[in-house]
Amino acid sequence: MLRRSAVLSLLAVLCLAATARAEDYPSRTIKILTTSSAGGLSDIFTRVLADRLRARLNQTIVIENKPGAAGNIAIAACGAAKPDGYTFCVVEGDAIFYNRYLTRQLTYDPDTALTPVTGLFSIIQALVVNSDLKVQSVGDLVALSKAKKGTLSYLTASLPLVVYMEHLKKADGADWVRVPFRGGGEATNAVLSGSTPIALIGIGNVVGHIKAGKMTPLVLGNNIRSPQLPNVPTLADLGYKGPPSRSWYGLFAPGGTPRAIVDKINGEVRAIASDKEFQEKYLFSRGLVPALNTPDQFAAEIEAGRATAHGIVKDAGMQAQ
Repeated sequence: MLRRSAVLSLLAVLCLAATARAEDYPSRTIKILTTSSAGGLSDIFTRVLADRLRARLNQTIVIENKPGAAGNIAIAACGAAKPDGYTFCVVEGDAIFYNRYLTRQLTYDPDTALTPVTGLFSIIQALVVNSDLKVQSVGDLVALSKAKKGTLSYLTASLPLVVYMEHLKKADGADWVRVPFRGGGEATNAVLSGSTPIALIGIGNVVGHIKAGKMTPLVLGNNIRSPQLPNVPTLADLGYKGPPSRSWYGLFAPGGTPRAIVDKINGEVRAIASDKEFQEKYLFSRGLVPALNTPDQFAAEIEAGRATAHGIVKDAGMQAQ
C-alpha cells in the first residue's frame, strides 16, 4: 500500500496536472451540438453565444444541428464524445426531464451521459394558429376542431403543453392530433404553410409573423406574461390548473468532463449572457428569459424537475415508446 505521504503527493500532482490542463484549455476547435434544427430560437442563440465564446477563448467553435428523436440523437452523440472539454451540447429541458420515462430503449444512460454546465434561457411560449383558421380564442379553436373532425394537427416540444392539448380533447371534445416537433424553424414554417396550423412554441419564433397578421396568438403557455403580447392571456388566466410548463435550454458537457473545464466554460458563458446589452438584444427581444446558474445549482434544478416530470407522466398515463 502507498504511504499517506505518497498518496498526498500523488493527489497534488494530479491536481496540478488538471490545473495546467485547464489553463492551457482550449487549444483546438470546440464543437457544440444542438437538439434543434437550423433557424430555431435555440439555434440562433447558440450561434450568437458561440461567436462571443470564440472571441473570449480565442478558439474556433463549430455548431452541429442534430434534431430529432425528442433530443435523443444530440444527447447520445454528446454523451458518447470524449469528455475532454471539446464537445458540448445545448439541450431542451423536456428532453432531460422526460425522455427517461418516455423512450423505451435509450442509447445512453440519462444519469451519467451529460454533465450540467449552466442553464441558458427559459422560453415564453404561446399557442398560435395560422390566421386563415379565423379563430380568436382557445374556445374558438376547440369549436373549429369539432366542426372539422380529423383535419387539424398541432406541434410542440413541451410535454406539459401536450398534456394541456390532450386535456382539451378529453374535457371539451377537441379533435386534433399531435405531429412530431423537430425545431422552431421547421415548426414556424409548418404553421405558416398550414400543413400543421396549430403550435405551442416560443414567441421569439413567431412574434414577427403575429405582427404581420399571419398567425394569431391565443394563450401564453407557461404563465409568463410578455410585453410583446400584452393582451394575450396565460393558461392560469383561463383557469387551467394542469402541470406547469417551464421550457428551457441548457448547456451540457459529456459525463466525466473535468470540473475545472466545466467551471471555466460556465464562467465564460455567464459573463457573456449576463451582459445587459446582450440580454436585451438576444434574450428579451426574442421572448426569452435568462436562466443562468452554477453547475451545482443547475444539477439540483434538473433533479427536482425530473421528479415533477415523473409525476406528470404517471398522472397523464403516458407510456414509453
